[in-house]
Amino acid sequence: MKRYIVYSLLMLLLCSCNPRLMAPTVDIPESYLYQDLPQTDTLKFKNQWWEEFADTTLNRLITTALASNNDLKTAASKVLQAQQSLRTLRSQYLPSFGLGREVAVSASGSTVTQYYAFEPTVSWEIPLFGSLRSATVEAGAEIEYAQWQHRGMRLSVAAQVATLYYTLLQYRRDLQVAIESSRLRAETALLTDSLFSRGLATGMHRQQALSLLYTAQSDIPRYERQVRQTMADLATLIGTNDIDTAAYRTLDINAVNNYPTITIPVGLPSDLLSRRSDIASAYALLVKAAAQAKQARVARLPTLSLTAEAGLVSDEVKDFLKSKSISWSALLDFAQPLYRFGALKANEKSAIEQYNQALYNYRQSFVTALMEVESSLVEIATVRTQTERYKELIVSNRKIAELSIALYRNGLSSYLDVIDASRTLYDSQMQYSNLVASMYIAYIKLFKALGGEV
Repeated sequence: MKRYIVYSLLMLLLCSCNPRLMAPTVDIPESYLYQDLPQTDTLKFKNQWWEEFADTTLNRLITTALASNNDLKTAASKVLQAQQSLRTLRSQYLPSFGLGREVAVSASGSTVTQYYAFEPTVSWEIPLFGSLRSATVEAGAEIEYAQWQHRGMRLSVAAQVATLYYTLLQYRRDLQVAIESSRLRAETALLTDSLFSRGLATGMHRQQALSLLYTAQSDIPRYERQVRQTMADLATLIGTNDIDTAAYRTLDINAVNNYPTITIPVGLPSDLLSRRSDIASAYALLVKAAAQAKQARVARLPTLSLTAEAGLVSDEVKDFLKSKSISWSALLDFAQPLYRFGALKANEKSAIEQYNQALYNYRQSFVTALMEVESSLVEIATVRTQTERYKELIVSNRKIAELSIALYRNGLSSYLDVIDASRTLYDSQMQYSNLVASMYIAYIKLFKALGGEV
């Protein structure tokens, strides 16, 4: 009797020695360093975040991508798979029923022995020490992970579509600038050629004018190529092989001339914990790792299984339905792993280390999210200021280019001034186009960094 009491106490001691897992904590600042609005604001819009740009073409492209993107369909399928896996797991901890049928005939000399059996069976490994609960928690965390991954991929696809859209606008604007510059430089080349024929310009001036013209003309196919390649990338992301649709032809290239001024209340840094899909996914993996560590501990504890069968057994078919042919049996099995050369303990320690890794990953995901928000806020503020200055610079450079040509025609300026003014205007126009697109993309980055709704 004392032996059983000691054994029971040892089992209770093992049950009490659960893995000591740290609670997930992160160091959350009170506010963002570069946010302008009060920190009590929260990121809440009446519409999807991309509708803040008020661009019907962009809305149509993103809506199509969210419905047709094959990677999104794969992610949605993984959610359904995880849900079915939970049902499968739960069934492993419930009784299982079977049906045994046996017909045997043997002979020894002149003696023939017959055996007939029809025996339904039931077997059940009774969950002990929270094994069912920890397994259910693990499967539930897997579902949460798949759901957040799906949401994160939806946000990523929407952001990629928006980024490619404004990149396409930029390239089309660059193409327009190159074509317009080529036209103006062609007029200047004709003027220089006329002056050269009358002895009012040198051969050097004539070749320099042609050089400027050829530079602009060589940029045209480059931007045409970038437009077509970006359209192909956009079509691939949306999930279609058609890259010449009405959606692309209705792109408003004039939209790139007016950079957005969207007010985004970024909220508190702590909001990222519930909004960012990567943080939520990391937390789901943390919960899963904790459940796996619990199961590794349970694997070192006793198991209890029940097997029972009952049915009809007879050596004659005609006696099958008689009461005396009814038989049954039951077996209750109690097993305790004793020694496996440290494998069970090592498995538990390995599971605990996997939990620690998930904990570090969870903390790092918040640090990364915080950095991305801060970076986007800084980018919006600085690019906006830079864009405003470049818009004024283009106006000034255009006046300089016009004046330099007028002075050159009247012999009051060197052709070098015309060349410098033309190049400066061309470069500033291209840079302005890039900055405007960068402003749109910076807003897209901020919406994504904040975990915008999709």
